[in-house]
Amino acid sequence: MSNKPSAHPNHLTEKPPVLLIHGFSENNQIWQHQLDTLSEQFNVIAPDLPGTGNTPVTTPLSIESMAEYVYGLLQSAGITRATVIGHSMGGYVALALAEKYPSLIQGLGLFHSTALADTEEKKEARRKSINMIEKYGNESFVKQTMPNMFSPAYKKEHPEQIESYIQMCLQCPQSSQIAYYEAMIRRPDRTAVLSSVSVPVLFVIGKDDNAIPMQQVIPQISLPHISSIHIFEDTGHMGMWEIPETSLQLLEQFILFCQQY
Repeated sequence: MSNKPSAHPNHLTEKPPVLLIHGFSENNQIWQHQLDTLSEQFNVIAPDLPGTGNTPVTTPLSIESMAEYVYGLLQSAGITRATVIGHSMGGYVALALAEKYPSLIQGLGLFHSTALADTEEKKEARRKSINMIEKYGNESFVKQTMPNMFSPAYKKEHPEQIESYIQMCLQCPQSSQIAYYEAMIRRPDRTAVLSSVSVPVLFVIGKDDNAIPMQQVIPQISLPHISSIHIFEDTGHMGMWEIPETSLQLLEQFILFCQQY
């Protein structure tokens, strides 16, 4: 998909605007199981972040610069208010967007994501990953690391989907993977954003998520004024692939709820 809106700009359509933001080493095809159906009801923008796909990096890469990029996309489409949902690193971008442009946010979704900054342990793990990428290349890194984003049961039962995910992640340049890790290491705690927003906040949590553990997210669900909480059994970090139909339904329900709120 291109970085252009997948439906007409907001001033040309009555479809509610939705921004879907992918995560680390991914591209907008992470939403492939939901995009077509969602686009029937909503004006969906699912961009490739800078450094991914056909989107070049024009400024030093940071969570904040990526938030500015997607803000520019919405502005160019004439969209002044949207439901914003981010997967993993995309959730960090969504939080940065909500922090700087709160009036833009009609609903905020953290799809296997967190408002916390990295712990020192997590920062060190990311630095080790950077070293691995620099030493062995991103192909070795992706093949070894990215399958762990899925639950053990899903990995065993759907090897073809794991391979498809690996191939998608391999499209992300090595330089971008390193820059994304560095951006995530530098990002601040944004739990205050969850407390300050007046719009509904979606939390999607996988019980088998090793990247964003459930016990890390649970304390955050009481921070927003309105929380929509979904905890899934036998699901890792990739609910939109592991439970595609359920993920589609909850996205539809949440977006519609934000329109009515």
